[in-house]
Amino acid sequence: MKIVMLGAPGAGKGTQAKMISEKYGIPHISTGDIFRANIKENTELGQKAKGYMDKGLLVPDELVVDLVVDRLAQDDAKKGYVLDGFPRTIPQAEALTDALAKIGEKLDYAIDVDVPDENIVTRMSGRRACVKCGGTYHVKYNPTKTEGICDACGGELILRDDDKPETVQQRLSVYHEQTQPLIDYYTKEGILKEVDGTVDLNDVFAAIVTILEK
Repeated sequence: MKIVMLGAPGAGKGTQAKMISEKYGIPHISTGDIFRANIKENTELGQKAKGYMDKGLLVPDELVVDLVVDRLAQDDAKKGYVLDGFPRTIPQAEALTDALAKIGEKLDYAIDVDVPDENIVTRMSGRRACVKCGGTYHVKYNPTKTEGICDACGGELILRDDDKPETVQQRLSVYHEQTQPLIDYYTKEGILKEVDGTVDLNDVFAAIVTILEK
């Protein structure tokens, strides 16, 4: 069961990827985690990635694909995996398809968690993060007992720059420009499945399970 999760920032694909990972006992693989692990272990690929990141540059596609394919070759991914946050662009998707073909593998599903932009802006601009423990809340969907105060540690809650409406709009326009074409790409590959991401997250998960167990 080799799955790639698609969806705009804030659509909830990361949460769904974790739930799939737990239910089916396959690793949830995000590029951020791969970068951190390789940099921590000081691998050759990690050193190369760090060189770009330290300069504030994007890690080139070829290197990202090498890091991902290296991670997919590990024992825990033999039964399958859920890719989250990769691929982000058509060149990355094509490179991943080619790299998997070389080892006689291919993706089984590309699952798009579909949420309209206006829902995402409301969802993300309502997020609040604790400055002390990093706990996250939502003014509407997951409010704290006392407004502006973290339930866990009593720290102050803030709206992160990432979650400000103007930043969210900018991230969405980048997504539509770069990542939305992946939906067409995986439709042509015959593996795209779409789920409604506006419903309760357990209902989203139930829809995904139905797809995976058909």
